[in-house]
Amino acid sequence: MNEETKRPWGILTGIRPAKIATNLLLEGKSKEEILLHFIKECETTPEKAALAYEIACRELAIEKQMEKNGISIYIGIPFCPTRCLYCSFVTCGTRQAAKLIPDYVTALKKEIAYVGDLLSKHNRRIETVYMGGGTPTTLSAEQLETLFCQMEASFDLKFCKEFTVEAGRPDTITPEKLEVLKKHGAERISINPQSMKQETLNRIGRAHTPEQIREAVKMARIFDFSCINMDVIAGLPGESLTDFCDTLKEVEELSPENTTVHTMSIKRSSRLHEYLKDYPLTPAQEVAEMVDFSQEFLRKQGKHPYYLYRQKNQLGNLENVGYAKEGFDSLYNIYIMEEIQTILALGCGGVTKTVNRDTNRIERIFNVKEPQDYLLRLDEMLERKASVFELEKK
Repeated sequence: MNEETKRPWGILTGIRPAKIATNLLLEGKSKEEILLHFIKECETTPEKAALAYEIACRELAIEKQMEKNGISIYIGIPFCPTRCLYCSFVTCGTRQAAKLIPDYVTALKKEIAYVGDLLSKHNRRIETVYMGGGTPTTLSAEQLETLFCQMEASFDLKFCKEFTVEAGRPDTITPEKLEVLKKHGAERISINPQSMKQETLNRIGRAHTPEQIREAVKMARIFDFSCINMDVIAGLPGESLTDFCDTLKEVEELSPENTTVHTMSIKRSSRLHEYLKDYPLTPAQEVAEMVDFSQEFLRKQGKHPYYLYRQKNQLGNLENVGYAKEGFDSLYNIYIMEEIQTILALGCGGVTKTVNRDTNRIERIFNVKEPQDYLLRLDEMLERKASVFELEKK
């Protein structure tokens, strides 16, 4: 394997390479100057330089339409049917944590109400809402209804441009839940297969079938959601280039408006990291071929890359890229990855980021990671939020 294959991003270690291109564009640099900076100064491949430049141009255009007084909301639901092999998030399987869910919903409603008062006091407009996790659709339809009603009572959503709910596990999706999401204005949902190969799904701990993925998308189409995102992972243990290509082709047959291609990352607190010797990792060169195929193939499907980020310990030192059909770029994904808007994070594991555009200063306010701690220390979490707009001015 040559050095270029091993380090396509050269000496760059940060997770937001497109941000470099954005800053250079804002300095008035030409395309040629920016590409040369990446290739000569950062030692990236020409292909990665071009990718960062393309995404930066698209993100800057979207940034110009951002609300001056806008803010985004993240709501975390730390429950999943099972924990995936590669997952490092603090998530609780529903069997073990079912008894916590009702109290968690009650506590989260309290935080929503508190944040709603803060936003009203400071006259801030909510531009995007993102409910993630975990898997929010692990909650029952009734529990989702309760949370959405609280959001509508506490938040002024008339300026909201994008409302996303992760319905990542197809085995958690029901018509009743989709009806609740649609009724309350969630027009963008994620249904994430990761792989369409049953053997792989079994290996990584996802208790669903490829057919359930197809059925979930079909169900979502009946409810006429305007945007469906689907995630796949390049380099899952035991998968070949052919397996990955087959997955991507099957996913695109379902015509999602967004497709996000992640590169496998060996996360320190995942089961995969703990039992690494038990799983066959895909060679870096083959993962690079998967990523190259995804870009070429998805462009042919009429999609463009619109956001990009990297993680530690990714196979082949590669990246994660979101692709979208024209008009379907996710605002929230761009705002959080480029750190251009304050995002208030509610719920277990949430990390609020305040952004001061004038000083380029970012401050973080952490919620606790464990659901039990969140329930016990909710008042403390609320107190931390009280300073959010003072921090934003620093």
